[in-house]
Amino acid sequence: MTIVPVHTGLPDAVDRAVRWSPFLAMLATREPRVADAARAGRLLLDTDDLPHDLPVAVRLRRRRRALALGIALGDLAGILDLTAVTGALTRFADDALDTAIRAALTERYPDEEPRGFAAIALGKQGSGELNYSSDIDSILLFDPETLPRRAREEPEEAAVRIARRVVELLQARDGEGYVLRVDLRLRPSPEVTPIALPVNGAIAYYESQALAWERAAFIRARAAAGDLDLGRRFLAAVRPFVWRRTLDFGAVGEIRGLSARIRDHHAQGQAFGPGYDLKRGRGGIREVEFFAQIHQLIHGGRDAALRAPATRDALEELAIAGWIDVDDATALSSAYTLLRTIEHRVQMIDDRQTHRLPLAGEPLDRVAKLHGLADGAALLDLLRPHVERVGRTYDALDDRQRPALSRDPETLAPALAAAGFDPATTTQRIAAWRAGTYPALRSPPARAALEAVLPTLVEALGGAPDPDQALHRFDTMLERMPSAINIFRLLEARPGLADLLVRLLSHAPPLADELARRPALLDGLIDATALDGVGDVAALAETMRGGDVADYGARLDHVRRIVGEARFALGAQIVAGTADPLVVGAGYARVAEAAVTVLAEATVAEFARTHGRVADSELVILALGRLGGGVLTHASDLDLVYLFTGDFAAESDGAKPLGATLYYNRLASRVTAALSVATAAGPLYAVDTRLRPSGTHGPLAVTLDSFARYQREDAWTWEHMALTRARVVFGSAAARAATDAIVADVLGGNRPPRDIVAEARTMRADVARHKPPAGPIDAKLLPGGLVDLEFTVHALQLAHHTALVPDLGTAIDRLIDRRLLPPTMRAAYDLLTRLLVTMRLVAPDAAPPADATRTLVATALGLPDWSAVVASLDTARQEVAAAWSALEA
Repeated sequence: MTIVPVHTGLPDAVDRAVRWSPFLAMLATREPRVADAARAGRLLLDTDDLPHDLPVAVRLRRRRRALALGIALGDLAGILDLTAVTGALTRFADDALDTAIRAALTERYPDEEPRGFAAIALGKQGSGELNYSSDIDSILLFDPETLPRRAREEPEEAAVRIARRVVELLQARDGEGYVLRVDLRLRPSPEVTPIALPVNGAIAYYESQALAWERAAFIRARAAAGDLDLGRRFLAAVRPFVWRRTLDFGAVGEIRGLSARIRDHHAQGQAFGPGYDLKRGRGGIREVEFFAQIHQLIHGGRDAALRAPATRDALEELAIAGWIDVDDATALSSAYTLLRTIEHRVQMIDDRQTHRLPLAGEPLDRVAKLHGLADGAALLDLLRPHVERVGRTYDALDDRQRPALSRDPETLAPALAAAGFDPATTTQRIAAWRAGTYPALRSPPARAALEAVLPTLVEALGGAPDPDQALHRFDTMLERMPSAINIFRLLEARPGLADLLVRLLSHAPPLADELARRPALLDGLIDATALDGVGDVAALAETMRGGDVADYGARLDHVRRIVGEARFALGAQIVAGTADPLVVGAGYARVAEAAVTVLAEATVAEFARTHGRVADSELVILALGRLGGGVLTHASDLDLVYLFTGDFAAESDGAKPLGATLYYNRLASRVTAALSVATAAGPLYAVDTRLRPSGTHGPLAVTLDSFARYQREDAWTWEHMALTRARVVFGSAAARAATDAIVADVLGGNRPPRDIVAEARTMRADVARHKPPAGPIDAKLLPGGLVDLEFTVHALQLAHHTALVPDLGTAIDRLIDRRLLPPTMRAAYDLLTRLLVTMRLVAPDAAPPADATRTLVATALGLPDWSAVVASLDTARQEVAAAWSALEA
């Protein structure tokens, strides 16, 4: 029994309860201990000290009576707020449901441990917000493998009998009253399915057939009673059905449609006033809940913090994340609290599961006076501003539809011309879309979604620098897409996203191509953090290790999806002008390093399943080139070297043992495939392993000792230049330290003496013959470009044994400090790198881009216009060429 300390408001609460509520007056008579304690200023809650020899049904009913009175009095006295009231009601419901399940199982199978039968709480029981006189929405599940049953009794038959007994124990009325009303209609297809479902069948349903409203219902789902492990297993299995990373604005539309149907069906309770439906009326409880759930469905797949089951908690988390206005969240939460409180008053009158205010007169006054107000008019005045605010806020979710795009060519053509399009070509294209000539547009729902978004789309495309080119790229994307419904709904729901899409189509062909292959990439751009940085390697790797992944193949797909989304978002940051290309380049490198880490871990574990592991040995992955230096472009490949520690003559301990050298060469090949082979989720990275010892003629993986010996005795100068950007990206701390020591020893001078400058000059000439500049803006290969700067830096590093850090910018700073490079080299490096990262997105052929894209490039480089870009490039190239020439001299 729970006793609350003395409270002076309790005697008045008892008086109001007895005077204005027939139900509470009856309870006060039947539960005098609770009523008398309240008159003395003490609140008793949940009298759990009843005799244990009472039948289960009797004990539960008496507990419920005492609790109902205690909670009502605590509520009316202001001792218990809404959270305390609904929490206490929910805890009792959970306990009663669990008691009923155990009793039903024990009655039929007294010698068996109760197991294999679980109740999933939905609705307000699931979220811990149960009404004062609420029924409970449950789904009853059983596991045919573990459910007790009698000889020759089918598990389905046993489960249904148990379920019927559970319902009987809880909701049958007798002289003691009842416990809870049980509603099992939220189970799949309730008109044809049994009241208890096999768990695997239920999982299959939610994975393949469930409707949008069922997704919303499962936001508040919870394993509440019975075999909790079974219930949690079920909820874990259906979690991807509820929380989807790929947004489904069609589902959101269905939830809005459900709200509209509720308004229509309960038309008499929509208008505010006497008879108003507190739950279903316009501006009522249901609209606060739907407001939160719509935003949760949109964003909760990507942000687990938004999955709060309770409505007010969800509103708070959505406001913290920036998805809803803080004032809206506060107003909706306050309205929800008051509406639910008055709903409880209405239900306290006669213990009826009703949500409607009484009609004017004495019944409405009774509710008001129970709440402590003068009359019904005062109650309506209290509620009115809250109801109106909820209605306005919820209505704002339904953006007003724009006028449909005309189907009449004679009307459409002038409108398209005014928007900046070639009217003849554009009219034909739109007519082809409407005719369903592309696979993505063949279904009627797809064409309906197209019609809804066409006004937004045409307006956004018309604002492009070259509307016809943007339209052509969108058309190409649409032609390649297997399905377009969701992207249309997304653009309709978020018109601002259409503007960003048009910028991507207008300025970044590689991103447009990726979007055509994976339209869901656009989903990621509505996240609040989409145009922020991508986080550090550890955080990225943790995300890549997550997901609903069942096997190795699924892990490859999951990592590809995460990498694809991150790279796409990074490119979009440049196009949107929200990030410095140097920062984006570093982000590309962190994403790649995380992918190497996670896929190498997964591949090592998968390989060990068959071949075991080599004792006292491990794989080490060394990054060279741009990955080693920590700055990639959108199109960069990965320069990797595979090493392994330990004895090359050792053997693995698996079912199919391999010698260490063969083991690690096969493992390295698998890692390369994991990083490079396209799966259903798309491609990842091209991997270049030609920088390994002896190049393409050598084994793919060698021991650390072999690597050290080769670098100290046989490596060419160009290999030592490559080693200046070496960085371990996979391996234990000990293996990293051992590898770093080898690299430091070789770069520090433990290598054959050579004329480094002369050999660098010869190598640069070979590069110029075999890889001429791709175009007049090739920041990498033009004379005085990045390659010349890299050769200059690496030659100085090797010749002077200094500035030996993989990051090129830091190395340049240190060489400047030692007066080995002029101070202008850092600015030249930054400009050339920014230009390279940007041009890989907007002009991969290194040709001057279109005029509008030139403005984007200038913005990315922090320059006023394209003329300044060309002038700055020329200046940087001259300065680099001078440094290179000085090195040669």
